[in-house]
Amino acid sequence: MSRAALLVLADGRFPAGGHAHSGGAEAAVKAGRITGAGSLEEFCRGRLHTAGLVSASLAAAAALGLDPVELDGAADARTPSLALRVAARKLGRQLMRAARATWPSAELDALAREFPKGAHQPVVLGLAARAAGLGAEDAAYCAVYESVSGPASATVRLLSLDPFDATAVLARLAPELDLVAGQASVAARGALEGGVGVLPAGSAPVLEISAEVHAAWAVRLFAS
Repeated sequence: MSRAALLVLADGRFPAGGHAHSGGAEAAVKAGRITGAGSLEEFCRGRLHTAGLVSASLAAAAALGLDPVELDGAADARTPSLALRVAARKLGRQLMRAARATWPSAELDALAREFPKGAHQPVVLGLAARAAGLGAEDAAYCAVYESVSGPASATVRLLSLDPFDATAVLARLAPELDLVAGQASVAARGALEGGVGVLPAGSAPVLEISAEVHAAWAVRLFAS
């Protein structure tokens, strides 16, 4: 196993399409819920402990070898918003293209055939980590980092927030990223015996509602 592969997979320059999505930050900025570094930190914290934990658990479970088709169904069940399900599958399709080109894998090929329009991004992320020789905790770390780095990067563009301030937010959240990645890894191992139904299902209703509102905008900077 090469842990350096984790840096490649988590790198914002990895062509997985995440730059086109704000993780709900665009809607939050327009609604006045994100106005600066302080409110960005609170937004990211909330996202981390809800949607971030769910995504990280799914990714870790996929990295452990749980059935990705079952995991995709579990992701669907944990994503009430149609707009977010569509976004997750678009991101999954783009990540699949990048992952198959970078770490060819029969498991990735099989999932791509099963979901030609895209599987949920966390499931693809976990299989990509597995194909790269990484473990469940590595996949969880990728997912939790994405859950907060996307909104932080988007807010720099949306509010002209100082990039140093946005990065400082991520640094302050680092201990909580460790915590949630650990929780996700434990949950994924529990699913080896208990099935995908025991994975976390934390909800973030404001994110879900905001995603539906955002999807109806005529003009938007980000896809989600």
